[in-house]
Amino acid sequence: MEYMKEPVAPSQGNILCCQCGIPIPPNPANVCVACLRTQVDITEGIPKQVTVHFCKQCERYLQPPGTWVHCALESRELLTLCLKKIKASLSKVRLIEASFVWTEPHSKRLKIKLTVQKEVMNGAILQQVFVVEYVVQPQMCGDCHRVEAKDFWKAVVQVRQKTLHKKTFYYLEQLILKHRLHQNTLRIKEIHDGLDFYYGSKQHAQKMVEFLQCTVPSRSKSSQRLISHDIHSNAYNYKSTFSVEIVPICKDNVVCLSPKLAQSLGNMSQICVCIRVTSTVRLIDPNTLQIADIDGNTYWRHPFNSLFHPKQLEEFIVIDITRVQERKQDAGAGMRSNKHTLAEAWVQKTSEMNTDNQYFCRTHLGHLLNPGDLVLGFDLANCNLNDEFANKMNPHNVPDVVLIKKSYDRIKRQRRRNWKLKELDRDREGMDTDDERQYQDFLEDLEEDEAIRRNVNIYKDSKIPVESDTDDEGAPRISLAEMLEDLHISQDATGGEANSISVCQMHIQPTSYR
Repeated sequence: MEYMKEPVAPSQGNILCCQCGIPIPPNPANVCVACLRTQVDITEGIPKQVTVHFCKQCERYLQPPGTWVHCALESRELLTLCLKKIKASLSKVRLIEASFVWTEPHSKRLKIKLTVQKEVMNGAILQQVFVVEYVVQPQMCGDCHRVEAKDFWKAVVQVRQKTLHKKTFYYLEQLILKHRLHQNTLRIKEIHDGLDFYYGSKQHAQKMVEFLQCTVPSRSKSSQRLISHDIHSNAYNYKSTFSVEIVPICKDNVVCLSPKLAQSLGNMSQICVCIRVTSTVRLIDPNTLQIADIDGNTYWRHPFNSLFHPKQLEEFIVIDITRVQERKQDAGAGMRSNKHTLAEAWVQKTSEMNTDNQYFCRTHLGHLLNPGDLVLGFDLANCNLNDEFANKMNPHNVPDVVLIKKSYDRIKRQRRRNWKLKELDRDREGMDTDDERQYQDFLEDLEEDEAIRRNVNIYKDSKIPVESDTDDEGAPRISLAEMLEDLHISQDATGGEANSISVCQMHIQPTSYR
């Protein structure tokens, strides 16, 4: 029996280089890599050193002709920007790969390794790897020029609130910091009844106005002033002013609603307490626990004012308190609060302990108060109310005392506060004693109201040791889980320089036919 042998594929033979005569695999050029390197350089015409401009103030790179962009080191955006600098030179070759080469920080150098291909003699495809070095030159952008000029701005947002307390502004400051709305400002100036935000473009100012209208109940109006006019190009230069007025109601204010507004809110009592100011003003009726949210449009249609100044708060001691069982709601009544408890209390001023003057009132603080506790409130029985709606009310419907919040030892609360807030970098004359007291009131409101804390970034204070969430007096405190670590991350955006030697490699691709 005869067996058939399998045919053996012929092996590819070598040829001699037509220049130096060494054996090489066949290729269209019939030339070895060493000889081809001496005759052809496909990177000719591509610059090996390029300049990029970087603004140290805002950490942005210039993208010609006049755009400044933020780019992190060794990011895709920075790689795109660098390749655009040599885009015209790369049009004659085929770009295969581009990547960063590590450089030493602060060396003002960026290095990119490029792999390119090009067809050379007789259809051979030559591939070469080389490094392009980018020198980072400092140059101040136009926006930073305007910042350095101090008085050069295109738009200003004037935020005002006609109140003597700054609780709403402290809350608004934390919202601006959390959403980073302050990054585009040229300058922030604090005045006695508000803040001024200066911008280099009208679009950034309009964005701030829209943010304010979404976060606090307010109304706005705008105006512009002509600065210059070019008659040849018909170009106008304006300075725009946006005025934002926040409703003049703060947390813990006692207000008197108009009869029409009180009826539209579910037949609430006209005397109410403001328990929160966010995107709406939340009021609570201390007689029935009925709550209502009033937005900016509703307020400006039916305006009302605060009856008392925060400095008029008086300290009372609870003599007796009784929880009131909830009654059936009347037809058309609004929603009731589930976080408060209705109670009837007898209280006495701590300044009148040697007298028999006691006051009876209803309060929404039944879940917090016990006999012997101290509570802050307003005395309506011994004051002259200068209010349009309060003067027209039936005296029997006006309570003698309105209790606002439970009183704790402020010094002890400050000493045990193991958290802190960040502040806007703004121009101000200085913080007086009254401003410091108002800021402490805002910090206490954060500890007592969880709904407000959700919108605020709270940071741990490493200088104060961590203790339990409540102290001996039961004063509310912020839990450790709600705090953020205060990290300071700095990054140099200018790149660096490596001490490695640039390596160029060339090799012949297998024969290709087109």
